[in-house]
Amino acid sequence: MTGIYALVHMAVDLSCAFLVYTYVLGGEQWYLWLLLYNFCAFALQMPIGAAADRLDRNSCVAVGGCAGVLAGLLLGIAGFPAGAAVVAGIGNACFHVGGGIDVLNHSERRAAPLGIFVAPGALGIFLGTMFGRAGTEAAVWIGGLLILSAVVIRAAAGREKLWLSSGNAPFSFSVPSSSVSSGRTLMAAACFLAAVILRSYSGMIQNFPWKETLAGSGFILAGAVVLGKMAGGVLADKWGIQRTAFRSMCAAAVGFLCLVYPAAGILAVFFWNMSMPLTLWAVSKVFPGAKGFGFGLLTFGLFVGFCPAWLGGSSVGGPVQSGIRFMAGNASSPVGMALMAVVSLLLLGWGLKQVAE
Repeated sequence: MTGIYALVHMAVDLSCAFLVYTYVLGGEQWYLWLLLYNFCAFALQMPIGAAADRLDRNSCVAVGGCAGVLAGLLLGIAGFPAGAAVVAGIGNACFHVGGGIDVLNHSERRAAPLGIFVAPGALGIFLGTMFGRAGTEAAVWIGGLLILSAVVIRAAAGREKLWLSSGNAPFSFSVPSSSVSSGRTLMAAACFLAAVILRSYSGMIQNFPWKETLAGSGFILAGAVVLGKMAGGVLADKWGIQRTAFRSMCAAAVGFLCLVYPAAGILAVFFWNMSMPLTLWAVSKVFPGAKGFGFGLLTFGLFVGFCPAWLGGSSVGGPVQSGIRFMAGNASSPVGMALMAVVSLLLLGWGLKQVAE
């Protein structure tokens, strides 16, 4: 199921990127619809995740997510960008939550399956944007891809006897009893959330001076994100999660300091993204009875990290926008990016110490 969910993850993110680029961006009030899409796709994963934890039919939720993205695509084709943004965003959230809980349930003590599940999304976004730039001709094929994805999930879940019951833990927000106090464990969850916000924000403002001149830089950077997320899970199982977090964030900080050189910048992106499966693994330890809620808590961080970049590029004007643009300019410098990696290291280091066995 992990491999199937990983491939469908790429298909869903490809479809959403295509929809947003083709039917949402550029139209009247598109900036508002973009914010609405990101809110539905990322912030709503928290309540949807809690509902999915209770429902205990994760593959059904994932299939419903594919159907939601397909409905959003049809609304976009019909000329309703606001409706397309909302419906596709909710569909995106449902797929990620449904697939995410199933992968968390079956990964047990391993982080590698989490990296495999989340990694293809970046490639899907790259490909979806590329297809969107080429026009609307791919819409029919993308619709067919979503239908195929839903059918494959349904068939695989039925074969694994997961369609009617996913085997979720009894729903509970309670923190597991351990030698560490529940208060410190919840603070650890807050650290993971902050680390995700930093990763999301940095991804929005990254400014590599060689990006426009290096052939294939977009594909190379997308590949670095994909491979980094996969490597983070695999190496966490090999080295230990705390050691992996320390090494990857230190390497990312050094790479960002030298980001004017293509090789250093690409490696920095690779190491920076290794933290994603680590935070997913860790938050599932904080909320073992509400893994979908924990998954959504971290994706809420993705939305929070998106907001400053959205405000900085909006047309509201005034001192707030000027301040955000000034902050982004400094944060996207080599020192600013390296500093974010160091702060992320401190957050992950303390948080993982509270939950890692």
